[in-house]
Amino acid sequence: MVAGEASGDLLAALLLGGLKTRWPALRAFGIGGPRMSAHGFDAWWPHDRLAVRGYVEVLRHYREIAGIRNALGERLLRERPDAFIGVDAPDFNLGLEAKLKAQGIKAIHFVSPSVWAWRGKRVQKMRGAVDHVLCVFPFEPAIYASNGIAATYVGHPLADAIPLEVPRAASRIALALSEDDTVVALLPGSRRSEIEYIAPRLLGAAAEMQRQRPHLRFVLPVVPGLRSLIEPMIARHAAGVNLQLLDGRSHEALAACDVTLVASGTATLEAALFKRPMVIAYNMNALSWQLMKRMGYQPWVGLPNILLGDFVVPELLQHNATPSKLAAAALHWLDDPSACAAVSQRFEALHRELRRDTARTATDAIEKILAA
Repeated sequence: MVAGEASGDLLAALLLGGLKTRWPALRAFGIGGPRMSAHGFDAWWPHDRLAVRGYVEVLRHYREIAGIRNALGERLLRERPDAFIGVDAPDFNLGLEAKLKAQGIKAIHFVSPSVWAWRGKRVQKMRGAVDHVLCVFPFEPAIYASNGIAATYVGHPLADAIPLEVPRAASRIALALSEDDTVVALLPGSRRSEIEYIAPRLLGAAAEMQRQRPHLRFVLPVVPGLRSLIEPMIARHAAGVNLQLLDGRSHEALAACDVTLVASGTATLEAALFKRPMVIAYNMNALSWQLMKRMGYQPWVGLPNILLGDFVVPELLQHNATPSKLAAAALHWLDDPSACAAVSQRFEALHRELRRDTARTATDAIEKILAA
């Protein structure tokens, strides 16, 4: 298995739970993070070695990443596993999957690339690279079927992991927050390069919100190991803000908060599953942004908006992701309880649609692939 960042580590760990239940003696190895390791996964390389986003940033790390992929491919061909499961990270995994498939190793891709949003030509590459795609959104298998690629909708594992009823009170107690506190969660991403671009903007927004409403409290979950990156940013952009820095614990932060400022990515879906109103933010290298923008097919970037086909929550991207605009959008949610209730209802319906006992459904599909 290969998971290339914190969100992939989470998804892969949820899948590993199902695989271990079906096959208790299963050995799993490759590239992963601490959540996968908790299921006995043997991480030959840590997942954060691959956690780079954007074309320009990838080019800077290309030799290192390509070296890891080549070394991993050679080792897997010696080990001859029954199956390889690439978890998201398509830029890394698809080439590796093609190499393994050509040598007779079953290649499974878990979490479809967003071919319906951008870079649709990837479908052609996937035809020769994978034996099966495990899709987390219900509309995806039809796209692959029309291109001659076997695929199964397995639901989204986060929809199973996150309770339908939000544990707001328990999470507030765990984070030493009172029931009367108005709480804003800041989620600037899980990758170093992402945090460097986005965290200063979210922290600047927090400072502006605190200036307007001194009673607000802020929580900021940070991936373990990146606290030293975040702390100087807090001192620079949010000095004096009533902000609690958390080691991980993003789900408790989302359950406890009243609104979240969140970087576009898997965390936006997590926020939706916790039924939280949000403001989606993103900022990256200007050249990478221009390249990505030209390949987009939809007017939305955030997963909740894409899945619901509407601008359900605001998206402030690139030059629009200013502290003042982010602060204003977040405060608008706090001033409109009826809008918060309406978006919560839409997110609950989405949550129910994505619940499919993913670990069992995906394991069923993998068992059939191995038997074919």
